[in-house]
Amino acid sequence: MSENISTRIENGIMYVTITRESKMNALNIQTLQDIKEAILSIYDNKEVAGVILTGAGAKAFAAGADIAEFANFNVEEGTRMSADGHAVFNTIEKCPKPVIAAVNGFALGGGCELAMACHFRVASENARFGQPEVNLGLVPGYAGTQRLPQLIGRGRALEYLMTADMINAAEAHRIGLVNHVVPQEELLAKCEGIIAKIKTKSPLAIASIIRCVNACYDKTMDGNNVEINEFGNFFGSDDFKEGTQAFIEKRPAVFKG
Repeated sequence: MSENISTRIENGIMYVTITRESKMNALNIQTLQDIKEAILSIYDNKEVAGVILTGAGAKAFAAGADIAEFANFNVEEGTRMSADGHAVFNTIEKCPKPVIAAVNGFALGGGCELAMACHFRVASENARFGQPEVNLGLVPGYAGTQRLPQLIGRGRALEYLMTADMINAAEAHRIGLVNHVVPQEELLAKCEGIIAKIKTKSPLAIASIIRCVNACYDKTMDGNNVEINEFGNFFGSDDFKEGTQAFIEKRPAVFKG
């Protein structure tokens, strides 16, 4: 078991918790690699329908990167750190199962970028979001400049990135950075309810939706062609046959993936 994260699987959900509470769950390099390995482990695990990613304690989801670890890096080391971080967050974004960020407190810098790499975000009322890298003479290094505009629009993203302003959960919800805001004691239950609903759908279709939506933002791909091919492929699947037959018979579908 990693000293940086804990994982458990229960009722078809993998819970991944950053366990560096004394450091406000700051993301050092090893923690990111541990998260990557945990996510990769469920790519082909049919027992897992989704992931809830959160931080230990009530104060922080992840309050940024571990600054002490990289303060003395040179150009080569900094570039490698960013590239490795991108690889970790791409692993989350491309996961064929929904990954929900349960944001329980501060999500700053790399922590905000981690939340944005998840498929969607549910925040507790005390959550706070921000990209304060300019205060360190830096820019975000884990795709914050790429994902934030996708989620909230170019103008807002540029303002938050340049000013380093921190926003609360209500504002994050208003601008589309998070899907839901709930009292902290209801945070995990809300995420569990969303995955429970997704579990009733075709796992093949869920994975396909993730691929199609990701293709929309991938400049190397034609998202429309991806959708056309994904759609067509379903006509050869058992899930499609079960879904259409269940509809005709007016009964719940039982998908096997």
